[in-house]
Amino acid sequence: MSRLTATQRDEYRLFRTLGTRWADVDIYGHVNNVVYLSYFDTAINGWYLDAGLLEMGKSPQVFLVVETGAQYFAEIKFPDVVHAGIRVIRLGTSSVTYDIALFTNENSTACARGKYTHVLVDHQTRQPVAIDGDKRRILEQHLVQCGDDQ
Repeated sequence: MSRLTATQRDEYRLFRTLGTRWADVDIYGHVNNVVYLSYFDTAINGWYLDAGLLEMGKSPQVFLVVETGAQYFAEIKFPDVVHAGIRVIRLGTSSVTYDIALFTNENSTACARGKYTHVLVDHQTRQPVAIDGDKRRILEQHLVQCGDDQ
């Protein structure tokens, strides 16, 4: 993953709000780095549920993570409120890659930013399937071209 820059909140249209937990904080007094990946996962899957892209325990197709990573610009601490800005930066036949930025409280500059790639698979066989129909239309609504994250 090439070096990303700290984006601004107004570069994102889709947001999910997450609360930090006391258990997220490490001995250094800030949210531990691995928790950021959990925030990415929670934001994307929460949005899938709200958008009708996933129905817990019932969907014949599910999205599996195949790649993720983060770069950090500022600390997140408890009890910050985290706003995850989400945008689709690549939509393939069976995969989708997101650019996710984490903003705390009312701050306009990202604390962290990362890429997150899902592949749509058959729930039973785990074989990739095409993203089509309503799923594709919903994802296309959030597809953007970004200069520093391709």
